[in-house]
Amino acid sequence: MNRRHILTMIALCAALSASAQLAEPQRDLPNPLVMNNGQAVKSLDDWRTRRLEIGRMIQQYGIGEKPDVAREAVKARMDGDTLTVDVTVGGQTLTLKSSIHYPSVGDPPYALMIGTSMLSLPKPLFEQRPIAVMNYHEAQVNDYSQWRRDHHERGQHPFDRLYPHLKDNGAYSEWAWGLSRLIDGLELLGPEVTKIDVKRIGVSGCSYAGKMALFCGAFDERVCLTIAQEPGGGGAASWRYNCGRDSVENLDRTDYHWFKESMREMFHGDSVYLMPYDHHELAAMVCPRALLVLGNTDFKWLADESAYVSLNAARRVWQHLGIADRMGYSIVGGHGHCQLPESQYPEVEAFIDKFLLGKPSDTNDIQIAPDFKGKINLSEWIKY
Repeated sequence: MNRRHILTMIALCAALSASAQLAEPQRDLPNPLVMNNGQAVKSLDDWRTRRLEIGRMIQQYGIGEKPDVAREAVKARMDGDTLTVDVTVGGQTLTLKSSIHYPSVGDPPYALMIGTSMLSLPKPLFEQRPIAVMNYHEAQVNDYSQWRRDHHERGQHPFDRLYPHLKDNGAYSEWAWGLSRLIDGLELLGPEVTKIDVKRIGVSGCSYAGKMALFCGAFDERVCLTIAQEPGGGGAASWRYNCGRDSVENLDRTDYHWFKESMREMFHGDSVYLMPYDHHELAAMVCPRALLVLGNTDFKWLADESAYVSLNAARRVWQHLGIADRMGYSIVGGHGHCQLPESQYPEVEAFIDKFLLGKPSDTNDIQIAPDFKGKINLSEWIKY
């Protein structure tokens, strides 16, 4: 058993009691570089411990438990270009299917970009690169949809047949669980069967699926690159910063199929300042791996001003560990929702070339936010 699985087992076997509700309100963002015992993070090993603490808090208070799965409970096969994964827990089996679209250039094993729900990044970014793409159909795990009325309700989803005791979960914990099972399947079959290099897996999605991509990348260390496109409130944006602001997705105005109902009960209104974490720490959980967040200032609901603050706070973790080139953001308007403009192609290309293909690429200075840079007092929110 490797170090990653040992750490995961330790984290998930521990009771989800990482940190109590704060005793006193804290308006500025909690310091991700201080552990629950007050010890400062000084090394990558310290950060791995701290990352697990943050993950436990997010599960306890925000999304619910993402359960681990024994390797023997997972079976996988390829049917042509379709990956099929069967997961059996408690006598119940859940089946996941996703087709892999292989590139016309390069040789296997290929890097893989997984689209959460769908890959909204433009096809030209991948057509001439040796990167396979696959869509993760999250409805196979939890079929909640904001646009359909025929979805199941909380506790009635396919996931709940395997874990009936987790009926209070939000969708994001369950969707992250499902993506991890697809990666299990790829690992079990190996590159000779799948033509995929599991050390070069990226995940990306937009809007609600941008949140999904962020949760998936944060909670699975096998994802080497996370690109969260226009994830809005509940994604990279800070719940604290959005508190009381009009026309943005804040903790009181989000979709609670996605989160635990108890989060609203505990942290509604000004009680959000008692929350022991915030979403800069969700973003920081991707560290030491690579994260790129794409924003769109034309849609106020996406709360990109809050994301700008939150991402600058998160980036300090990468900076502290001397790997700041692995984290960037590009927040610009002038385009439709989930319609990446060509002006943002260079940022995405730099990250996929460097972190999926291993090519020399300069990602050191990708902190682009002309609407906010120099106009927002970051020190008011970031005091570490």
